[in-house]
Amino acid sequence: MVVAGWLVSGRRSTAPLRLTDLTPLAKVSVRAAPESPMAEALATEHGLVSRQHDVVLTSAVPGEWLALAAPGTQASVIAWLEELARRDRFVSVVDLTHGRALVRLTGGRASDVLAKECALDLSDRGCPDQRALRTAVSGLAVDVVRDDLAGTPSYLLHCERSSGQYLFDSLLDAGQGLGIDVDGFELPSS
Repeated sequence: MVVAGWLVSGRRSTAPLRLTDLTPLAKVSVRAAPESPMAEALATEHGLVSRQHDVVLTSAVPGEWLALAAPGTQASVIAWLEELARRDRFVSVVDLTHGRALVRLTGGRASDVLAKECALDLSDRGCPDQRALRTAVSGLAVDVVRDDLAGTPSYLLHCERSSGQYLFDSLLDAGQGLGIDVDGFELPSS
């Protein structure tokens, strides 16, 4: 099926551990000083996740935010962010939708998969829900966002688009023996 111009799989998996390509989501980068009017307006501190107007805001490093929203909404997300930026002289807002890949790893054993590909502890203790960080996963620079779904551990992994397939395949390999399956794209409920 096609969603906002992106060809996506409608496949549904009921496996307890699922890997989903979310690359069609709108992805907009914001850079501003960590203690600035824009940072205050975004209200998302470094290392945390928040939601405003159907947009998920993450901040894996100080002074940088990533806005995630439904496919095809980049223009409205950019307009909203630029309106917020009017209070601040030194802000950049850039559409990264077609230049970045985004996958979601969901399931009770998701942190076990990540432990094979990352040196950090991304379990409940090391990376609780609604946390964001940048680290190496499968040898790539990746923003990792813990974004649980209905109480089930779930991680968003965001990297350069040219490395997206490699990251997806590495996670799929790491999940072999743990019951991992590929799930098709589905619009987020919120």
